[in-house]
Amino acid sequence: MTDSTKKAPELTELLADSPTNWGKWGPDDQVGSLNYLTNAEVLRGIKSVNSGDLFTLQRMIGDPKGDPVWPGREPATVEMVWDEASWDGEGAPQFPGGLHYADDTMHAFLQGSTQYDALGHVWYGGKIYNGYDARTTVGGLDKASVEPIAERGVAGRGVLIDMARYFGVDALPARKTFDHNDLMAAAAQQGVTIEKHDILVIRTNHLQLFFEQGDAFYDDFCEPGLQYSPELVQWFQDMEIPNLVTDLIGNEVTTDPDTGVSLTLHNALMRNLGVAFSEICDLEKLAAACAADGKWDFFYVAAPLKINRASGSPVNPVAIR
Repeated sequence: MTDSTKKAPELTELLADSPTNWGKWGPDDQVGSLNYLTNAEVLRGIKSVNSGDLFTLQRMIGDPKGDPVWPGREPATVEMVWDEASWDGEGAPQFPGGLHYADDTMHAFLQGSTQYDALGHVWYGGKIYNGYDARTTVGGLDKASVEPIAERGVAGRGVLIDMARYFGVDALPARKTFDHNDLMAAAAQQGVTIEKHDILVIRTNHLQLFFEQGDAFYDDFCEPGLQYSPELVQWFQDMEIPNLVTDLIGNEVTTDPDTGVSLTLHNALMRNLGVAFSEICDLEKLAAACAADGKWDFFYVAAPLKINRASGSPVNPVAIR
């Protein structure tokens, strides 16, 4: 347990010697480690397909059981604007031929569902990814927004590492942490190898607890997940991981139990290495299929929406086995 009286270190101190990819792909780069996903990597991903089975990984927006979101964000609201009742009144529009239609609107946090973060979504020390000034985020992200990721798209070999099955639980509880050594041990148990440039997909099934507990899920909120260490960050750097995909709201343990720092890996991996983060994915059907036949790799494809200057975007990733 962290001593509650001990002040958490500043990220500038904690990550002072952490590796970065700033400048690796030039001074104007805004997609970071996704640069590892070359045409050859896309073709390598396609080689993972042998059945053609397709799994979409987005959680439903407007789920009757509730939408898990980061504390402080509100779930999306969807409102019908036009439906059959709209044509009941005498003043209803009349279209030649008798056309009627349905139309609706949605108000949502762009990161309030299954989503991609922009590389400029988080920062410390006044600099976002690739050394851009954090003031470029004022009023919208002029640099490292989600738009360049959306324009580029994401495709490559995905590997699902099932940490819930590895630990022998239905769902990882709050605060449960693991590291790259655990990932490799779980991969070995599954009979799959994490290779360089793989899109790393991690299942915890922690959000099952959201659907079981309701609002109580947010009491003393701290998700499980990867925990920062210099060795873990170096492993991501050595493996040249382009994209971290999880079924968590925050992709990592919310508050580090050793340092008390919040979302350290958002900064060490996304801000410093340019690793793309995909969050709140629904991995249950994919995991069941992988467990059934022992095949844990697949072709992963995703493209967030092209939203100008946005810090994130909804997405519906696809895994093809």
